Amino acid sequence: MGYRRFTDRDGCTWEIHDSYSDWEFRPVTGNPRPAVRANAPGYEQDPFELSSEELQRLLDRAPRPSAAPRKSPFKD
Repeated sequence: MGYRRFTDRDGCTWEIHDSYSDWEFRPVTGNPRPAVRANAPGYEQDPFELSSEELQRLLDRAPRPSAAPRKSPFKD
């Protein structure tokens, strides 16, 4: 099975792994950014059917992984 490759506006290349509820944008060699999960668009289930502009909007709206580690709410 092939995955859709997409180059964002910054020139970083991603490979899109799709599922029903969310899509994962995985960095391709040379892309220093971490993988990102985005909500799948409700109107399309195939990443090959979306334009680069639509994929860019999905990537822009996706929550970014936090760089700071979470602190425990428990004071041990």
